[in-house]
Amino acid sequence: MQTHTILGGKVQLFKRGQVWFARASVNKQQIKKSTGSDSLSLAQQVAEDWYLGLRGKSRAGLPLKEVREATFNDMADLFEVEYEIITEGERSPKWVAGHKARLRLHLRPFFGKMGISQITSGDIQNYRLHRAQQHGRVPAKDGEGAYVKPLKPPSRSTLHDEIGTLSLVLQTAVRHGKLGAIPMLSPPYKKQRKVIHRPWFTGEEYKQLYKATAAAAKAAPEAYRWNYEQLHDQVLFLGNTGLRPDEASRLQHRDVTIAVDPDTGEEILEIEVRGKTGYGPCKSMPGAVEPYRRLLARAKPIKLGRKVERERLERRGQAVSIIHEYPKRTDLLFPSNHTDLFNDILKAHDLKEDREGQPRVLYSLRHTYICLRLLDGADIYNLAKNCRTSVEMIEKNYAIHLKHMIDASAINRRKSKPKPKARRQRVKTPDADGDE
Repeated sequence: MQTHTILGGKVQLFKRGQVWFARASVNKQQIKKSTGSDSLSLAQQVAEDWYLGLRGKSRAGLPLKEVREATFNDMADLFEVEYEIITEGERSPKWVAGHKARLRLHLRPFFGKMGISQITSGDIQNYRLHRAQQHGRVPAKDGEGAYVKPLKPPSRSTLHDEIGTLSLVLQTAVRHGKLGAIPMLSPPYKKQRKVIHRPWFTGEEYKQLYKATAAAAKAAPEAYRWNYEQLHDQVLFLGNTGLRPDEASRLQHRDVTIAVDPDTGEEILEIEVRGKTGYGPCKSMPGAVEPYRRLLARAKPIKLGRKVERERLERRGQAVSIIHEYPKRTDLLFPSNHTDLFNDILKAHDLKEDREGQPRVLYSLRHTYICLRLLDGADIYNLAKNCRTSVEMIEKNYAIHLKHMIDASAINRRKSKPKPKARRQRVKTPDADGDE
């Protein structure tokens, strides 16, 4: 190995491959550095500047070895480990998987190799622009450029979730001392957004909806009747409980109890809800009892055999063995997703959009429950508690339906005006002669 010394032997140069490296001892620490050059004369100049810089750092009390700055990928790895362990039992596995998916698909490719302290508000705005410009057509995998699927920019809520994941990674960096402060995450040039009321079904529209699902279940072919009947009962169940769709999808039969309301004497459902906010109780309207009884009494048809064998028999027109299983205590109330059927019925009956043009989805049944309860004069505090949300959220998103709760007599009070004082008249007194 070729070697060479400079500065009186304080710095040694040695060649590794085609590149010269420098080595020196400062404060009893041996430090190495590549000069990045295959020329000895140029390597000597680089090594001298490097050594003098080390001496300056030593006198100033600064660390001699360069510490590699943590990258966004490093902090994202740490966040994934911490978040899954610390929030165990508080956040659902699906929620945790959502953060990981956003990091893998979008955030890591953009910020991954950047030093965590180098990420600025401008970089975050560039990320928003990058995501907004992701549109067009996806070329085919065979490279022929055939049309596969159109890409469209992410929705506002999708981008909001991605920035939320980014914020959690930056918070992790702050906690571990890798970042002084989180850069501004809010989008620029944005005025205060007006309150957009969430899409819901009015009383007449909700009645039209569940009549349509009932008619569809009655007219459905035998092979699909179970799905249509499940959808019909799901519409009634969500509309009378106010559960979020993801909460309903986690419900097992052991979480639901038919009870008698001591105040009204009517049968209701007492539900142990497990959702994004953790555990919470819920008491349903009486209208949810009969749909739940039908769910208990409905047997699910299950085709026997492997899928390939069943498809072969169906192509030949031969019968497939089917058994019917009734739900058990640990079975889900709604084991299947009927979103496509729901959307088809909405479109067929002109119910897909509300008067503001907002599309209705299964979540709209929760909004319907809250709105109808407000219109019936329900106490807003108890309603928020039953729906596992806050009074503030209800006032913000459903304020248009609070007019019946406003006491007009308390608002339209007028301060009484003082009565005008009587005008004083000057009375002339007669003089001694009797003249005025």
